[in-house]
Amino acid sequence: MDNKKFPTRKRNRLENFDYSQGGSYFITICAKQHRCIFGNINVDFSKSQYGEAAVVLTDVGKIIEKEILDIEQYYNNMVWIEMYVVMPNHIHFILSSNGGYLENGQWLSSFPTVSKIVKHLKDVVTKQVGYSVWQKSYYDHIIRNEKDYREICKYIDSNPQKWALDKYFCEW
Repeated sequence: MDNKKFPTRKRNRLENFDYSQGGSYFITICAKQHRCIFGNINVDFSKSQYGEAAVVLTDVGKIIEKEILDIEQYYNNMVWIEMYVVMPNHIHFILSSNGGYLENGQWLSSFPTVSKIVKHLKDVVTKQVGYSVWQKSYYDHIIRNEKDYREICKYIDSNPQKWALDKYFCEW
């Protein structure tokens, strides 16, 4: 047996937190090898000296956007997307959930976790594209209060404008 020490991998999820409970979560999922296959950022300088950035999606990006928007239907409106952006090599979205409570006050004990919802999104996109476009795992942040929520919304909204400053910035 090899006695080499491997680095301990940092846990991706908050220990002892129930990711099936109601709340809002900021999710980031990256493209495999951070390849820019979801779209491109076009900047229109005719509107201001700083330009206005817009994401132009590829066919893969369009599939991802459609599936993000379909999340509510998959989970009978108990999960919804508050805000999202599909960037050239990653996506950000705010996933909100009522924790499995139905309108009549009943609770579904088998309500999916955030991990299962993200896995479903990745699987559906992979099936439609024909191969996996995703990096392993994803990043999540539990949104704790209104200030946190507003800052994340601002971050998502301004992400295309700040693309050239992104550490995974790439051009076509």
